Amino acid sequence: MPEPSEHTDRLDLSPEPGDASLGDHALQPIFWRSAPPPPGAAEDDAVPLYLHGVPSSSDEWTAFSEHRAIRPAWQRWWRRKRADDEWIEPPRYASGFLERSGGIAVDLPGFGRSGKPMFLRYTIDEYDRFLERFLDHIGVRRVKLVVHDWGGVGLAFAQRLPERVERLVIINAVPFLPGYRWHRTARIWRTPGLGELAMGSTNAFTTELLTRESNVTPGPMPGVWRASVLEHFDHGTQRAILRLYRSSPASVLAAAGAHLGELRMPALVVWGMRDPYIPARFASEYARALPNAQLVEVPDAGHWPWIDRPELIERVVEFLGAR
Repeated sequence: MPEPSEHTDRLDLSPEPGDASLGDHALQPIFWRSAPPPPGAAEDDAVPLYLHGVPSSSDEWTAFSEHRAIRPAWQRWWRRKRADDEWIEPPRYASGFLERSGGIAVDLPGFGRSGKPMFLRYTIDEYDRFLERFLDHIGVRRVKLVVHDWGGVGLAFAQRLPERVERLVIINAVPFLPGYRWHRTARIWRTPGLGELAMGSTNAFTTELLTRESNVTPGPMPGVWRASVLEHFDHGTQRAILRLYRSSPASVLAAAGAHLGELRMPALVVWGMRDPYIPARFASEYARALPNAQLVEVPDAGHWPWIDRPELIERVVEFLGAR
C-alpha cells in the first residue's frame, strides 16, 4: 500500500473570507495527508475525507509509525510476578484508514500542524465554512465523509451542502442531537478558570492516567497515540479546545443537527458501545436521524473503536468503496 503524502499550504482562515482587518494574519498554514485510491478501485469523483476529533489530529487515520509496546497488566510493585499475571499486547494494524481507502485527512484549524490563530472562535459554523474553503482550495468537489468525535463538524458541512457528500460515516461522534449532556472532562473544560487549569496540567503522566477509560483494551491509550497528542498539545490547541467546548451548549449541538433527516446519502454509523464520553444510545439515535443509515454497534470497543477492534477499519473502507 502506498504511503500517504504530506502537504502544507496557506489558507485564509478569517471568519469572513477576505477580511481586510486581519491582513496577512488571515493566511494560516494548513496541513493534510493524501493517499491514492487502492489498486482496482472504481473510478469515482468523490474522495474520502477523514475528520479527526479532540484532542488528536490526522495522525489517527493512519497506521502507527511503530508497533505499540507490549504493556503488562501486572503492576503490583509489592510482590513478585506470578505465572497468572498476564501481559497484554494491544491489537496491531499495519495500515490505517487512509492507506486502505485513499483520500484526504486534514488537521483541522487549532490542531496538529495546522494554524491555531487567536482570532478564530473555533465554533461549529467556522469549521463548516473552513471545510468548504479547504476543499475548494485543493480542488475537491465531492467527498465521502468520515467523522469521529468533534470531526462531527463535518455534519454541518454535509447538511449545508449535501450535494458535495456522496457517503457518510459517523464513528462515536459528538451528538448533534437533542438530549446530550457533556461528560465530566468536557464540563471541566467548559468551566472558566478550571478548564485553563486542566489544560495547563496536561502532561505525559495525566494523559496516561486519564486515557485508561478511553479504550476497552486494558491500560491507557497506546503510547504512540499519546505521544502524537502531546506533541501538538500547545497553547493554540488548548485555546481551540476550550473555545470549541464553551461555544457548544446542548442547545447549539441540537441545532447543529436539525437537518440530519434531510441527508439522503448512504450512511454508516459505527459505535464503540463502551464509550465513557458519549452514551451508547446516541448510536441508534444517529442511525434513526439519518434516512439511509446502517448501524454497527461494537460491544467490546471504546471511544476510538478501531483501536480496540482494528477490523473495523476494513468495514469502513468497504462501505466507502461500495457502489
